[in-house]
Amino acid sequence: MEKTICPWCQTEIVWDEELGPEEECPYCHNELKGYRTLTVDIGEDEDGTSRDRQLDDQDDTEVQDEEIFPWQGEDLHKLPVLHTLQKYEEGGEDLLAYEEGVEKVLDSQEEVPECPHCREYMLLTGTRTVTVDTFIPSVPAVLGKPVLEAPFTLNLYVCTGCFQVQQSLAEDDRLRLMHTLGSGRK
Repeated sequence: MEKTICPWCQTEIVWDEELGPEEECPYCHNELKGYRTLTVDIGEDEDGTSRDRQLDDQDDTEVQDEEIFPWQGEDLHKLPVLHTLQKYEEGGEDLLAYEEGVEKVLDSQEEVPECPHCREYMLLTGTRTVTVDTFIPSVPAVLGKPVLEAPFTLNLYVCTGCFQVQQSLAEDDRLRLMHTLGSGRK
């Protein structure tokens, strides 16, 4: 059996002799053939000389796309997190302590939704009650009654990475909604 080390995730890959090596890593799904390095000129080195970019085995169209759009790919949704948290780290915040605190709180939550923007986990920060005077219910003709009647409670979640806020119905009101929609069945 042939062994290969993935240059991306550094995982040892053992291939079946009959099938032979694959073109992509089964763990990280990056391509294994044509592994290339891209170094971008960021400024000057410590000795004052300018650094040049280095490109290995890559055609011009791929180089141009990576130079123009370096954020493209599967990690597109991760960019806001990186920049948001980096800003606070540069401001002197202890991100390790922050992450440890986040983990403790997440471990105690019954429900841990993912942020729709960056896919980090969200913290339950509180609840909010929606009252009759702030809510106009929808009354579908097929039901003949409101889908959800006030008052009801919303759980408020904050993303630990990009700090987006999301709301969802509290457990009791979810059951009430399901009962309302289920009672219209004949």
